[in-house]
Amino acid sequence: QVQLVESGGGSVQVGGSLRLSCAASAYTTCMGWFRQAPGKERGGVAARNTGLGRTYYADSVKGRFSISQDNANKTLYLQMNSLKPEDTAMYYCAAKSFPTGCGLTWHRSTDYAYWGQGTQVTVSS
Repeated sequence: QVQLVESGGGSVQVGGSLRLSCAASAYTTCMGWFRQAPGKERGGVAARNTGLGRTYYADSVKGRFSISQDNANKTLYLQMNSLKPEDTAMYYCAAKSFPTGCGLTWHRSTDYAYWGQGTQVTVSS
């Protein structure tokens, strides 16, 4: 069992930045961030192969968001820059069961076995 605890959400203005953190009890091979806005499906934002360091991003966040990890503290980060109102959502940290990699299905929420409780991000104009 892997426990994931997110933090770092909040309210910012358009163009601002936030860094989300996900403290994990253990790493799995593929870990990522998802988001869900009211009335919408949960969708993949970014994922990272924690061993190889390969990263994956949704087209909507490429060039603005960056996923990284701190191995010493078993923490996954999501740096979010140039935030837009459409980035407003609940953000979740997730991990696939070990040793499943990310690959082409990195964005599919049903492939992830472990989830955090979420942290709210609100971007206002």
